[in-house]
Amino acid sequence: MHMLKPCILLFVFLSLSLFSLGQDRYKISTGDPNGINKWYMGRQIAQVMSHYGIDWLERDEREMEENTSLLLKNLAVKPGMVIADIGAGSGYHSALLSKMVGSGKVFAVDVEQEMIFYLNERIKQEKLSSIVPVLSEEQNVSLPDNTVDMMLLVDVYHEFSYPYEMALSMLAALKRGGKLVLVEFRSEDPAVPIKTIHKMSEAQAIKEFKAAGFVFDKNIDNLPWQHCMVFTKQ
Repeated sequence: MHMLKPCILLFVFLSLSLFSLGQDRYKISTGDPNGINKWYMGRQIAQVMSHYGIDWLERDEREMEENTSLLLKNLAVKPGMVIADIGAGSGYHSALLSKMVGSGKVFAVDVEQEMIFYLNERIKQEKLSSIVPVLSEEQNVSLPDNTVDMMLLVDVYHEFSYPYEMALSMLAALKRGGKLVLVEFRSEDPAVPIKTIHKMSEAQAIKEFKAAGFVFDKNIDNLPWQHCMVFTKQ
């Protein structure tokens, strides 16, 4: 019986240590009013746009401003691939990807139930049989481990309330050698007409994803306003 006490004390100590590390990961402080009062690795996390921004996601000018067609070429999608559109929102990119994967699959992942409702209606209306809507959690993409060939995150990662935990979850869901493509408005370019808190620098993105175990591959620097950064799981 006495032998159990040191083990129990060690368990409690380790649990408290891990909890402390989690608490230290994020800082609580005020900043840009368009963000939440939470910071990660020196970056303030932005407020979530939510389903109230669907009209902006589906705006007619989006192809011209972001060159979505070129982004899709950058992805080099092959028939049969399993792709996860993380933060899929209205399904703008998911719908386009579904026409490229053939017998493959597109997981349209979003944390908001209203977006999932919208996605289901879109799938019915446009007969998009290869799209599977997935309601995720704030700290988990809710996808099986080692099942996804590629993940696409377009202008969404900077809004994650738990970026480290989500990055770990995405890494787990990717197959070995799988790619994560991070598309974010360039903070290095003041000419990009987007609020500062909704931009990210290449250096910041690399720092955050390396912390979760991703390996930076390249930045495909050919989009008008956005970085197109490729990370891999090794």
